[in-house]
Amino acid sequence: MAYLPLSFPGVTPNLDDRGFWERCNDKRLAFEQCADCGRFRHPPTPLCPACQSVRTNWVDAPGRGVIFSYTTVHHPAHPSAAGVVPYNIALVEFPGCGGVRLVSNVIDAGPDDLAAGREVVLAWEEGPGGQWLPRFRLAGA
Repeated sequence: MAYLPLSFPGVTPNLDDRGFWERCNDKRLAFEQCADCGRFRHPPTPLCPACQSVRTNWVDAPGRGVIFSYTTVHHPAHPSAAGVVPYNIALVEFPGCGGVRLVSNVIDAGPDDLAAGREVVLAWEEGPGGQWLPRFRLAGA
C-alpha cells in the first residue's frame, strides 16, 4: 500500500501552525499545550479552547502513538495522488499528550495490517520544499 506522495502539494505554514512545522524541520514532533490550564491541542490555535489563554508551551511528543482510526483511499483527492492509490490516512493518537490526534500516514503497511489500537512509531520523511513530515510505521514491524 502506498501513502500520500511527496509530490502532493506542500505545506504552507500560517501564523498559528508555524511553530509546529519549524519543530518538524528539526525532526521534533511537538504539540501546543496551554501554559495556564495544561490542555494540549492540535492543530495549533491562537488561544486555548478550554480557558481562552493565549499563553502556550510546546511539548515534545513521545515517539510512539496508537492508531485511533484510519481509512484507505481508493479515489485520489488530488491528481498527484493518482499513481499511488490505494493509500492510507491514519489518525494517530498520543495518550501521553492529552489524547491529541495527528492526521498522517502509516508507511510500509498494507490495508490488512492497519487496525485501531495498533501501536505506531514515528518516522520522518522529507516532503515538498524540504519540509520534514511526521509519518508512522507499525511498531514491531
